[in-house]
Amino acid sequence: MPTAYITHPSCMLHDMGPYHPECPDRLAAIGDRLIASGLDVCVRHYEAPEVTREQLLRVHGAVYLAEVEQASPDHGLQYLDPDTALCPHSLDAARHAAGAVVLATDLVMRGECRSAFCAVRPPGHHAERRRAMGFCLYNNVAIGAMHALDHHGLDRVAVIDFDVHHGNGTEDVFAGDERVLMASIFQHPLYPYSGVDRPAPNMVNVPLPEGTGSEGFREAVRERWLPALDDHRPQLIFVSAGFDAHREDPLAGLAFTDADYAWVTHELVAVAKRHAQGRIVSTLEGGYALSALGRSAAQHVKALVEA
Repeated sequence: MPTAYITHPSCMLHDMGPYHPECPDRLAAIGDRLIASGLDVCVRHYEAPEVTREQLLRVHGAVYLAEVEQASPDHGLQYLDPDTALCPHSLDAARHAAGAVVLATDLVMRGECRSAFCAVRPPGHHAERRRAMGFCLYNNVAIGAMHALDHHGLDRVAVIDFDVHHGNGTEDVFAGDERVLMASIFQHPLYPYSGVDRPAPNMVNVPLPEGTGSEGFREAVRERWLPALDDHRPQLIFVSAGFDAHREDPLAGLAFTDADYAWVTHELVAVAKRHAQGRIVSTLEGGYALSALGRSAAQHVKALVEA
């Protein structure tokens, strides 16, 4: 079965200003690298639908949704926090970004694709139930995971987060939900300065000190993530795929390489084959060094395609 590649033109129109690191060029960097590496013809392309209100309400409160909608500007930028702004196209982009992960979930659950990568923005893993932050409006991966549980009737899913920043929003949504295992690595101390205290047994947080490279990352995956995943036996694996732990990224201080993203994806593919019929849904989070982002995402997608 093929790997789906899901995006939408609106995701290129979300623009928080000329110097903002979460910029439209990020998606172009990934798309260009897939073409250059020959991977573009190896994936099945889909255009993301809009998320529905019902799907959003599984994760976010109605008051919060109304606040974001009311803040959407007709022109210029409207800031929700010092890092997170809305332009006139942002809500449309966010709705399609979340809708991409819902579509990806449907595709793998119907058996039309074995895996999927959602090349979308704005990212999502910092968005809490009632708060936008860290460039994020809707928690895309959480919306997909809740869709798998509530619509498709799965009993167990996993959310794997290898972004350099802790996925505080995803933790806010799922802490204490025994159906969901969340396993993450992140640099600490670093924004959003959370994740060190284990809030619930279903959270496997592995903070890494500045400068950690391949060896420390792979040790964390082998010793912390993989045993927890095998104990949980997820029926579907979601990935918050942030590539900003790369040694070239300007916003943090870990030292991962392109090859690390291929390696961790192969490890997750092996878990998915053992427990989830090979099903993996991945969605873009961070990654701000454009060349490194493109190369690393291509390694990730290549490992999904080769599964």
